[in-house]
Amino acid sequence: MTDAALPDQLAEIRDDFLELDEKSRLQLLLEFSQELPDLPAKYADHPDLLERVVECQSPVYIFVDVESDAVHLHATAPRESPTTRGFASILAQAVDGLTPADVLAIPDDFPQMLGLTRVVSPLRLNGMNGMLRRTKRQLAERIAD
Repeated sequence: MTDAALPDQLAEIRDDFLELDEKSRLQLLLEFSQELPDLPAKYADHPDLLERVVECQSPVYIFVDVESDAVHLHATAPRESPTTRGFASILAQAVDGLTPADVLAIPDDFPQMLGLTRVVSPLRLNGMNGMLRRTKRQLAERIAD
């Protein structure tokens, strides 16, 4: 996928990260962790609808919704895991309202595109990749139904 095909929300987030030095990138990721939207009541009341992202060391859960050709990602991650929670927040905010085709076309290496490879552990990056893979898989399942 070329940069031109990267949805605006993701390109903007990527650019924001890449404009910063590594220490500041980590700080921006931590700021995103404070912005993870709360779960809607229908999911908060039914946590069984959420899927555990087993690639994450922290208990991270996601659910992808599609309404009127717009994707919504709902996620929960503990505040004690701010880097993981930060990426869950980035993903939830970045895909919100995109079409399924746009979300499925997100490059699989989007977490690495943020320039975080030297500021978070490989285990954390693996978790971030897992969140994106599961988001795309759930979305593919939803639109196939």
